[in-house]
Amino acid sequence: MSFSLEGKTALVTGGSRGIGQAIGERLAADDAAVVINYARNEQRAQEVVSAILAKGGKAVAIQADVSKPVEVRRLFSEAEKTVGRLDIVVANAGVYLSKPLIENTEADYDYVFDINTRGVFFTLQEAARRVRDGGRIIAISTGGTKMPFPNASLYLGSKAAVEQFVRSLSRELGPRNVTVNVLSPGFTDTDMLPEQYRAYGAGLSPFNRIGTPQEVADVSAFLAGDAARWVTGQNVQAGGGVV
Repeated sequence: MSFSLEGKTALVTGGSRGIGQAIGERLAADDAAVVINYARNEQRAQEVVSAILAKGGKAVAIQADVSKPVEVRRLFSEAEKTVGRLDIVVANAGVYLSKPLIENTEADYDYVFDINTRGVFFTLQEAARRVRDGGRIIAISTGGTKMPFPNASLYLGSKAAVEQFVRSLSRELGPRNVTVNVLSPGFTDTDMLPEQYRAYGAGLSPFNRIGTPQEVADVSAFLAGDAARWVTGQNVQAGGGVV
C-alpha cells in the first residue's frame, strides 16, 4: 500500500535504528524528503541516509540530543534550512531501562525522563510552532502503557506522559488542521526488546509472533498521509492484536 508524500518534508528523531529507521525509510519511499536525527552514532545515521539515497529517495542526517531543548530548536532550524518547512514530525527518540522501581536511582530517572518525556515534550513544542498548517505530528509511545509490566515503571511512566501531551496538543492544533497522534508499537523486533519478552510477546498476539519495525512504519505512513486527515488525538495501537 502506498501513501504518496511527494513534495512533503519530514523529521524523524531517533531515526538511525529500529523503528525510527524503518519510519524514515518508509516516509522516504513514499517520496517525502526526510531528516534523520541521531544523538551519537553518526556512522549509523549516514548508512540509513545512504540506503535511502540509493533507492532514489531524499534524506539527510542531522545530529542533536533531544533531551536538551536548545538542541531541539537547533535541530528544527537546521532541518528547515536543509529540506524546507516541515510537514511531518515523528517524535521517536527513546530509551528503555529494565529495573525494579525500588532499585531506580535519581540518575536512572533523569536518564529515562530526559529523553522519553522531556525530549518528546520539547520536540512536540517545536513541531507545533513550525509545522505547516495541515501537517502531521506523531509521537511514538508503547502498547506497554496499557499492560502491567514489572521492572518498567520509569519507561512506562515516561511514555504515559507523552500520550497525555498528544491528547492536549491535538486540541490546540485542530484549528490549523494539524493532526497529532500517538503510535504505540507492541512487541517489535528491535534491540530495545529484551530477549525474555520475545516469546512472551509472540504468545500474546493472535499471529503468534512479534512485529517488525517495517510493520510499525507502515502504520506511521498512514498517519503521516492525507488518508489520516480525520484522525487526531488518538493512540493508534500497532501491536499485532496484543491487548
